[in-house]
Amino acid sequence: MSRVNVNKKVLRWAVSRSGHELDDLEQKFPKIHQWANEESQPTLRQLELLAKATLTPLGFFFLAEPPEERLPIPHFRTIRNETPAKSSPDLLESVQIMQRRQAWMREFLIEQGQDKLHFVGSSRGKEEPRLIVQRILEILGLDVGWAAEEQTWTDALHTMRQAIEDAGILVVVNGIIGNNTRRKLDPNEFRGFVLVDDYAPLVFINGADGKAAQMFTLAHELAHVFYGSSAAFDLREMQPADDPMEKMCNRVAAEFLVPERELRQIWPSVRQDSEPFQTIARRFKVSALVAARRALDTNHINRSTFLNFYRAYQNDERRSASDRSPGGDFYANQNLRIGQRFASAVIRAAKEGKLLYSEAYRLTGLYGKTFDHYAASLGFGEV
Repeated sequence: MSRVNVNKKVLRWAVSRSGHELDDLEQKFPKIHQWANEESQPTLRQLELLAKATLTPLGFFFLAEPPEERLPIPHFRTIRNETPAKSSPDLLESVQIMQRRQAWMREFLIEQGQDKLHFVGSSRGKEEPRLIVQRILEILGLDVGWAAEEQTWTDALHTMRQAIEDAGILVVVNGIIGNNTRRKLDPNEFRGFVLVDDYAPLVFINGADGKAAQMFTLAHELAHVFYGSSAAFDLREMQPADDPMEKMCNRVAAEFLVPERELRQIWPSVRQDSEPFQTIARRFKVSALVAARRALDTNHINRSTFLNFYRAYQNDERRSASDRSPGGDFYANQNLRIGQRFASAVIRAAKEGKLLYSEAYRLTGLYGKTFDHYAASLGFGEV
């Protein structure tokens, strides 16, 4: 039985990169300590299983030294502006998948003769958030006070997401890697990221996060597009990192969702309510969490009051999520996990013979009949 000579530093790196210790994997790989000390070598089959267990590309195990993997965009962390020593395989893979999609979409749009999106990077740091919000509303085709026409804040979130896609920005909401429910994304590591591009800017929302926080994350990412700044961020406790760009994006996001002038006008009456944040939420069609965050921004409440509310809200949301049955309509979920704008472009290109179906499968993560059924759900009929 042939065995593979694996450099011990590469093996230890792969285990550490996946967030494991050698002991964690000993039950599945009884000789892993021997492999890590180069006292014995795994078979190719064992190495394939180890690669899968550590979420490591198999080819990395044949390197003489551990590769240097870097997140291609800045990663801003809220607490003490800490930058992780390394990004998780899940974050790295999520960004890489989105980069492949964005690169294809960019080339497709250029071939279709589409012009650059003039609003990408159109904002400057010295502009007032109110003026930037006016430009965002114009680009999205939304009127001032648009959210008041929505029944609920979840309806407003859907309308907002659709308007962003209609403006030419790819929007992906996913809490797992592709459709692999065993690989859940950690919102404590990142709530979202933005990949800025003149033709196909892309925003990614960590769907494992609560829906209430997703609304603010989406607005924050939208601001990044207008500033022309790619980044990943955790927005822990809905606070930005100690970085000028992050703070500017947060101010724009907050103004977009709850205009300061209007909030100051209604606060004297709202503060008397038993649930003031719910009252604000109903008026502006945002979550109560966003309402509380905006009250903190405008110095109507102190940080302690906000944090108490934030933690209670998060606990309630987690309990509600645990009561709901998992799943949902698989094909409807793909509109979030892939993005309807991107998916439609890929399916159309495949139907017209401009894209191999094997490549369409790889780009969408859907294969064979599953791809066909999803295309039919979007109105493309037989593909």
